Parts: sequence; C-alpha cells; structure tokens
Amino acid sequence: MENIRITLIQTALHWENPGANTHSLEEKIRNIQEPTDLIVLPEMFSTGFTMDAPAVAEPMNFTTFKWLKMMAASMNAVITGSFVVKEDGNFYNRLVWMRPDGSYETYDKRHLFRMANEHETYSAGTKNIYPTIKNWKFLPLVCYDLRFPAWSRNKHLASPSSGYDCLIYVANWPEARRLHWNTLLQARAIENLSYVVGVNRVGTDGKNIPYSGDSVVISPRGEKLFHAEYEEVIKTIELDWNDLQTYREKFPAYLDADTYEIKI
Repeated sequence: MENIRITLIQTALHWENPGANTHSLEEKIRNIQEPTDLIVLPEMFSTGFTMDAPAVAEPMNFTTFKWLKMMAASMNAVITGSFVVKEDGNFYNRLVWMRPDGSYETYDKRHLFRMANEHETYSAGTKNIYPTIKNWKFLPLVCYDLRFPAWSRNKHLASPSSGYDCLIYVANWPEARRLHWNTLLQARAIENLSYVVGVNRVGTDGKNIPYSGDSVVISPRGEKLFHAEYEEVIKTIELDWNDLQTYREKFPAYLDADTYEIKI
C-alpha cells in the first residue's frame, strides 16, 4: 500500500466574507510546492464560525462548491473543509470531500455547539462518510464532534465498511479551550489506532474570539508528528502505511473493544 501525503492549511479567516476567503485560500493552495493527495481547510473556511446563516449560506453547486471543484481539479488532489449550505429550507455546517474528477461526498456536522447556539441555527447530520484515497480510508468530522468519541469509533477490522486509517477534524476551536483540543485529538488517535489530522484556524473572528491554531498530525501511538501554533502555516506531511499496520499488529487493542450501536 502506498503512503499518502496530506497538506494542512492553518489560516486566519475574513469574517463572513466568502469571496475574500476563497481568494486568500486560492493563493495559499497554489503556493503548495510539493505533491499532495489531500488538502485540508478549516471549518466554515469561507466565513468563520458564524450563526448568521441566512446572510452567508449558499445552495449546493453554487460559488464555494464550484470553487472547491475548480481547485481540486487544478491541484489534482482531494480538497476538504466545511462551509454554510442551505438545502430544503435548512442550514447545514457541511463538509465537502471534493475529488479532482469533480465527484464528491458530503458530511453534515453531527454535534452542534450549543454554547454558541449552533443547534438553533443549523440542522444536525445523521451519518458519517468513509471516503478513500489510494485505498486509505478516512473519517472526516467537524470541530465539536471531537468531544464525542462514540461518533468516531473505529471498527476498522471488525467491520471494514465503517472503519478508517486516518481521522480528520476541521475546526474553529477557540484558544480558550486549546488544552481540550490538543488532549482529545491525541486520545482519538490512541483509542482508534489511527492517524489523526486536526486543522484549526488562527486569528480573531468577528466576535473578537481568538484562535491559537494548534493544527496537528498525530500518529496512532499518540505522537505529534507536526504541530503549529498561532501562525498561518501550510504544511505537507507523509503518512506511513506500513508503520500504521505494524503498530496495529503489535498492539491489537481493537480485538477487545466493546460492541454497540448508536441510535440517531
């Protein structure tokens, strides 16, 4: 199995300004200097973490969606991140997994951050997606999902259809709770015997909330392979398939895992 290369883009965001954000991100994406298979953007990368969904929401197949499609094709890489979508009268914090050929999958954020009243503005998702690149399986999730380990449970070998090799979180996670972000990301890697990639924003949003970034790549052993604080960063890192499988073989904790189902 081939190794895979993932590019993290840790960036500041223009408040509720999709045009400014996609322009800025396009410059960053086109400045990636090395081959990559997957480019990961933060949560609500076109607006920041806004509750004013009526002002910024777009239907699918509109401007931001088309921009993702164009960038994935031009970079010959998958691009993922979430933005505000309006569909059937509802608003979603929707992650799009856009492939270079224009095919895509979507994941609607399941756990809505009630401390910011996200649950009063957006509709919750009901299912995960498990997209693949080079036969690597991924589970992409969004921000507050990180606090709910059952939703990211890796059933990789017991049930390959709902398992993964790399868990991804895109986020707008405030500096005030950065200890939680860093601790929980390491826990998710260790308990799921998986690589974990967390991409967060930096800067200050329109509500004067500061963000520390702390974008990170973590090995299945819980080791930080990359970690960036406060600064805008573009980083490409290679994940090692053989190392992942060797560790799972030497420490098969999944064989003793409890079985259960989540009721939606």
